[in-house]
Amino acid sequence: MSELNPYAKFLDGRPLDAILSATSHEIANKLQMIGPDRLSEPAAPGKWSPAEIVCHLADCEIAFAFRLRQTLAEDHHVLQPFDQDKWASYDGIAAKDALAAFTALRIWNLKLIAKALPGSSSKTVTHPERGAMTFETIVETMAGHDLNHLAQLKRIATPS
Repeated sequence: MSELNPYAKFLDGRPLDAILSATSHEIANKLQMIGPDRLSEPAAPGKWSPAEIVCHLADCEIAFAFRLRQTLAEDHHVLQPFDQDKWASYDGIAAKDALAAFTALRIWNLKLIAKALPGSSSKTVTHPERGAMTFETIVETMAGHDLNHLAQLKRIATPS
């Protein structure tokens, strides 16, 4: 895995498509375990609630969708980073609505990824903070990002 993927440490050896395909179901499972009464409660002061975590995942799926398509469509493209906290305007968005948005976007992205890999896996793009990265690195980042936030939801669902 590439050091250009800050989420590589969360990857667990499963095929990337298996991780990405399972995420929506895993989110739904964790939300059910957490229960409706706790979805809007932050796990700790200054932390996102479970619903906000799912909103963040939906936001990131939008960003990943754009990055994947830019990488395939444009040569020598420079990706634009985004400030996740400035995007986080999640008041009043229900977890189920965020999950529906995430799921629809993920299905769309999985179709693109399936068509693009392995032929475009080494197509490069530049991330201003990370340098040159490949289409496959973006897919790896998506999977690791999923696993990171699923672990957060699991910790909330099963407190010690």
